[in-house]
Amino acid sequence: MAGDTGMAGMLALLLWAQILGLAGAQTTQLLVDPPWRPALLWDQVTLTCQGSETAGATTWYQHGQHWWQEGPANFTVTASGIYRCDRPGTGLSPPMRVLNARLVLQGPAWELLEGDTMTLRCRCWRDMSVTEVRFYHEDKEVGRSLTGTKLSLSPLQLNHSGRYRCRGQVDSKVAPWMLSAPVTVTVHVPMDIATITPGVLELTL
Repeated sequence: MAGDTGMAGMLALLLWAQILGLAGAQTTQLLVDPPWRPALLWDQVTLTCQGSETAGATTWYQHGQHWWQEGPANFTVTASGIYRCDRPGTGLSPPMRVLNARLVLQGPAWELLEGDTMTLRCRCWRDMSVTEVRFYHEDKEVGRSLTGTKLSLSPLQLNHSGRYRCRGQVDSKVAPWMLSAPVTVTVHVPMDIATITPGVLELTL
């Protein structure tokens, strides 16, 4: 009986390790510095590919086309576009957009969880002055400022997910009022070990 109990415990631990391994399965990630999405070309953005294998195995894609075979793990972007990277064993990364637009709304490049604080910032090309900024969530105004260019939401809730835009008056004689392209924000529920149902570890021998 004691041997059966010990065997059941070992199998339970093995199953637990497999569950945790699946939950933390590694995928290729494309990191951006400064850590904002979408990235802005005039910020001298650095992209870093993280995944399995050596750095020399990195393949880069631009606009969905093969661009750089056996490239470096990181580089400074010199042209706007949509970038992805690939590493053998962990596959293709999510896309990263680098813009050179006149007015851009940026959000954090990290995962947003319920309860966090999120800051959105409305920026004009090469940090020209922008005033009377208004922020919109799904076309509904959620904030405005005569001189500020940031909107903070805290604590984040799931209903904060969706598309955001900003509109502002730019120091320009050509187009004084501008509206940014939409930015999609996704708020996630925090995940932890407690979310794994304990019943899956109950084994009958």
